[in-house]
Amino acid sequence: MVTAAMVKELRERTGAGMMDCKKALVETNGDIEKAIDELRTKGLAKAAKKAGRIASEGVVISYIHGGGRIGVLVEVNCETDFVAKTDEFKQLAYDIAMQVAASNPEYISREEVPEEVIIREKEVLKAQALEEGKPEKIIDKMIEGRIEKFYKEKCLVEQDFIKEPDKTVQELVHENVAKIGENISIRRFSRYEVGEGIEKDTVDFATEVMSQIKS
Repeated sequence: MVTAAMVKELRERTGAGMMDCKKALVETNGDIEKAIDELRTKGLAKAAKKAGRIASEGVVISYIHGGGRIGVLVEVNCETDFVAKTDEFKQLAYDIAMQVAASNPEYISREEVPEEVIIREKEVLKAQALEEGKPEKIIDKMIEGRIEKFYKEKCLVEQDFIKEPDKTVQELVHENVAKIGENISIRRFSRYEVGEGIEKDTVDFATEVMSQIKS
């Protein structure tokens, strides 16, 4: 039996509408985890339908970390000025800026990665695999897996969202598309770090940013 408390919990965890939450719980026999997956799947479908619509409004959001050690500017677009002014949309843009500060992506999506970068990466990976003595017949499969890992590390939308690592940044955007009802796209970002390019001790910024969120 689906109770009001279950619907409330699902709404709090997903941000989806009450009727969508109730329907998902009914379809999954009250299993909240499965209902979350159901809502995410539907969110992706809705996002796909809206993906072709022009998103020319939006905001430029800044995020400054560590007393000015890292600064990020991100432009996130939507379809209307009305949505651009909402707290929900601004929070999404802010979360994306925080993601850039913590995870230091180089590209927004894999489509932006230049072909020569992938070719060079594959050559390096093949040389490494041969050096490790891996059989040639499995090297191509290994390289394919490592290139996928490269995309996940370097491309913003494929990274795990720092606040909820069980979803990617792309899934975060799609969930917001489903909730807000407009196409949303991350257009560009710039990340600045004090002393960038100068040799120094390595800092785990993802952990540092998360510690700030929780404090």
